[in-house]
Amino acid sequence: MARLVGIDFRASHVRAVVLYTSYRRVVIERMLEVDVASFGDVEQALAACALPLMQHSESVTVAMDGEQAFLHRLKVPSTAMKQLAEVIPFELEAQIPIDFDELVYDYRVLRRAGGHQPVVVLCAAARIEHVRGRIEQVARVLGRPVERMGVGPLPLANLASVCPELALAGPVALVDLGGKHTEIVVLAGGEPVFARTLSRGVAGLPESAPALASDLRQTAAAFAAQGGEPLTQIYLIGGGAAAPGAEAYLSHELGVPVGPLPRLEIEGVPPELAEALPRFAKAISIALGTGGRARDLDLRRGPLAYQRGYGFIKERIPLLTGLGVAILVSFAFAAWAELRTLGHDQEVLSRALATLSKEVLGQETTDPEEAKALLDKALGRDEVDPRPQIDAFDVMVEISKAVPSSVTHDIEELDVQRGHVKINGVVGSAEDAQTVASNLKNARCFNDVKISKVTQVINSDRQKYVLELEVKCPEDKKPKKKTEGGEPSPE
Repeated sequence: MARLVGIDFRASHVRAVVLYTSYRRVVIERMLEVDVASFGDVEQALAACALPLMQHSESVTVAMDGEQAFLHRLKVPSTAMKQLAEVIPFELEAQIPIDFDELVYDYRVLRRAGGHQPVVVLCAAARIEHVRGRIEQVARVLGRPVERMGVGPLPLANLASVCPELALAGPVALVDLGGKHTEIVVLAGGEPVFARTLSRGVAGLPESAPALASDLRQTAAAFAAQGGEPLTQIYLIGGGAAAPGAEAYLSHELGVPVGPLPRLEIEGVPPELAEALPRFAKAISIALGTGGRARDLDLRRGPLAYQRGYGFIKERIPLLTGLGVAILVSFAFAAWAELRTLGHDQEVLSRALATLSKEVLGQETTDPEEAKALLDKALGRDEVDPRPQIDAFDVMVEISKAVPSSVTHDIEELDVQRGHVKINGVVGSAEDAQTVASNLKNARCFNDVKISKVTQVINSDRQKYVLELEVKCPEDKKPKKKTEGGEPSPE
């Protein structure tokens, strides 16, 4: 959001507007116009016209006269696109009959239909002393620096940002009919592609009408000679746009439809001032160049580049202070709300911990560390690992160790379930079976080893036996629970 002042200097008038701009919104707050002849010189007229607009404005923008500037369309090879900043000065020096060190310039690259086409650059330049003189003149009269310096008719291209009809693909021309000068800018797709200032206006009408029409015809021919397409529409603005019969006459002479400036998407224009918008079109377009809507060129470059000082910050101290206070209050409120939420969550979790500790541990507590200590005490740090110390494969290994090498021993079935082992084996005699059983009793984890049955194998002199035992290692014994006094409790 900003308030922008645009000032249009004319030989006979000074016009100024204040625009309030925000996202997708432009409002005209005030428009003033004074006659230079009524005040004696331009500076007094400038003071009378623009000083009343300075109180709440944030930037001031003006434009150089087209007769004091050089406007050129330069064609450079597409291969020079990356070195354009170095190429432009050499090209301009060849076009302008002035020492290049005395100039300040700006340029913009025009859109191309394809990458193979040459690069067309629209350039504007003026003498440094002339631009500095205009900047110092405005600063001296208004007590405010000039933030931007437009060039001739090019600022008129900024109207395309508030007028969709000017952003059409076909080339259209804006013709600013002044008293002693006429300014023309050609737009294609909303961007300026050609501009010229004529040393003839509407002061001599109707006698000068044929000469003015001839100059406009030559301008259209010059644009076509530089590769431009025929104009599809001409819009009249400026003080001479209201001349009776101007539209019909120029349309007949130029062979192009001529009409008034289309409606601008600008708010705050009273009905009684709507007819004055064409006269203030140049001032409006100059102001639009500062609000992020610029489509023209700016001569505040190089040694004349605009530098924001501390005054810009001082003007916004109240706004910055208010924003800082708002941010601080918002942060404090957010922190308070977060702490309140966390406190509520902690209270809920503490109640849940107290209830759970009472049910599981038999003692109510809201301290997480105390609950952890009670849990460790209940579980016991020396709890036996639930994994078995010996499995079925280990049983088979112990059996193989228990069978003497002199004994022929076969196992028909080996069943290991929950620490109980049952062996159905075949040996040569009952004594061999007893020998195997005796050897198994010496195994560390085998208990209650006993032979429950011995029978003779049918049609054989060998003996079948059934042996059972319990697998329980010393490590599997659970430690005795201790009482609160530290003594083992009876099992």
